[in-house]
Amino acid sequence: MVADGLRAYGLIVAMWLRSTMAYRASFVMTTFGNFAVTAFDFIALMLMFSHIDVLGGYTLPEIALLYGTAATAFGLADLALGSMDRLGRRVRDGTLDILLVRPVPVLAQVAADRFALRRLGRVTQGLLVLGYALVSLDIAWTPLKVVMLPLMVLSGAAIFGALFAAGAAFQFFAQDASEVQNSFTYGGTTLLQYPPTVFAKDLVRGVTFVVPLAFVSWLPALYVLGREYPLDLPRWVAFLPPVVAALCWVLAGLAWRAGLRAYRSTGS
Repeated sequence: MVADGLRAYGLIVAMWLRSTMAYRASFVMTTFGNFAVTAFDFIALMLMFSHIDVLGGYTLPEIALLYGTAATAFGLADLALGSMDRLGRRVRDGTLDILLVRPVPVLAQVAADRFALRRLGRVTQGLLVLGYALVSLDIAWTPLKVVMLPLMVLSGAAIFGALFAAGAAFQFFAQDASEVQNSFTYGGTTLLQYPPTVFAKDLVRGVTFVVPLAFVSWLPALYVLGREYPLDLPRWVAFLPPVVAALCWVLAGLAWRAGLRAYRSTGS
């Protein structure tokens, strides 16, 4: 079943890629626009640090590491699954019925719908900031810290992807709820771009134990930086992002199944 879904997802994505490449000048301009818009977030941070030396006890290169990992992880999830916030619109106008009658998993169809390669601009911007952080920081590298970098990006992308899937499942019940989903995805990546020390402890607890966004960048990045963890957590929690990502996908999968079973066709 999973293999069939991945194959269908790849075929649909390939179709949209061919469509995108038919207008290459438009693709280049929209990708650059996506890059430029997201770059303003880090430019705002740089302007802030032109007046201060530290923010919440963190220097600009340290915050750049948090920013770069969170932005890259979210960019990968947004590239692969960002179209899922369109599900509510399909439920409202009845076009979801078209997907249901096809011999292809609905999740794969919704995830690949209108695949937007221009979102690579966000990924590129995040990688550039991450590169700046790694060049600027004096990190005492160990084999575990080297492994941690790709692990945190890929696990973070999986956690954000699970949030996209869970948010889409919620739209089966509340069709006009894409902004609720965006508050956890787009809002979550903005939150993670700043150090946990600037937020109230209750918020930090919420994104650690309720919606586990802290495992996207905060906890593994603080291990790489050699910083103290928020909430006095043990140091081994930095290695839990793959476990947390798997658990998030199990819960998102259950939510998706429940939402799909609860859906009632428009009858049109």
